[in-house]
Amino acid sequence: MEPRQSTSSRPENNKSGRDIIVVGASAGGVEVLSQLVRGLPANLPAAIFVVLHISPNGPSVLPNILNRRSSLNAYHPKDGDPILHGRIYVAPPDRHLLVKRGHVHVAHGPKENRHRPAIDPLFRTAARAYGARVVGIVLSGSLDDGTAGLIAIKNQGGVAIAQDPEEALYDSMPRSAIENVEIDCILPVSEMAHVLVRLANEPVAEIEPENNGSDRELEMESGMAELDIGAMQSSDRPGKVSGYSCPECGGVLWELEESNLLRFRCRVGHAYSAASLLDNQNQVLEEALWSALRGLKERGVLARRMALRAREQGHNLTAERFEAQAQEAERHAEVIRKVLLKGADEQNGAGEQVSR
Repeated sequence: MEPRQSTSSRPENNKSGRDIIVVGASAGGVEVLSQLVRGLPANLPAAIFVVLHISPNGPSVLPNILNRRSSLNAYHPKDGDPILHGRIYVAPPDRHLLVKRGHVHVAHGPKENRHRPAIDPLFRTAARAYGARVVGIVLSGSLDDGTAGLIAIKNQGGVAIAQDPEEALYDSMPRSAIENVEIDCILPVSEMAHVLVRLANEPVAEIEPENNGSDRELEMESGMAELDIGAMQSSDRPGKVSGYSCPECGGVLWELEESNLLRFRCRVGHAYSAASLLDNQNQVLEEALWSALRGLKERGVLARRMALRAREQGHNLTAERFEAQAQEAERHAEVIRKVLLKGADEQNGAGEQVSR
């Protein structure tokens, strides 16, 4: 989707305001994003960047939805598009939306928290490029994507905003942000627009970041989001080697701890919070259990078929051995079946608690 014609200025022409607004949402995000942009004026002196967790296998209609509700210009940017005030840059399917100084970068980098596009790479690269001029907003969603990115924004002097969890359709993402980040504002979506207008017009001094370990980690993690060779091959990796492997590629995970948040990242850049890693491990384990159940069922059926053939040929001892193998396979299959059923019941119970 191409952007509409715009007379908006580049952010470099007005360095006084908090004019880089980055927004992350997941489940329940379309409704709240629509409500958020509806309240923003056409002359907003800021650029807005949006990541919504979406399927990688089809087109996204989010820019069309936002354009019907907003006087701002929403579209999927191309790699290298300039950053202009008055535009809403929406991450395209299966691509990270990253912020560079003066332009956007669209990259097919490693997934973070099992998502591409993911919220943390957008927040992290915006913080690195624009520091105190960045406003980060976490809206409705499951698990905790966006929390690590908000920490980076705060570390660079930016502003952190979370949707009031009491009104969020899915409250896990805003609650994680509130629990782990020094949030500046916890707001219902209906009150965010006037706060963003105020921040965009609020003078802010750009602070040259100090050359410390945190900034080096920010630079390296930002580079990994775009598969930068230097970042991937660096021996000076942030964190320490963990005892866990990456569910995506099987590589070793490095453990990072910042503020109260525990995170993991592998050599090629796949990244997880502790919650998303646990969720992914549960998925991998379930797949393994279904595979084991299928294998045991097939083993039982084949063993009984061999037992029948042995009896037909008068080999009773051989038939009994095959019968024993079939019974053993069926016993083990029943154990795994009960584990799978119990897991399904626990997930349904957790889902009912979330909905309440």
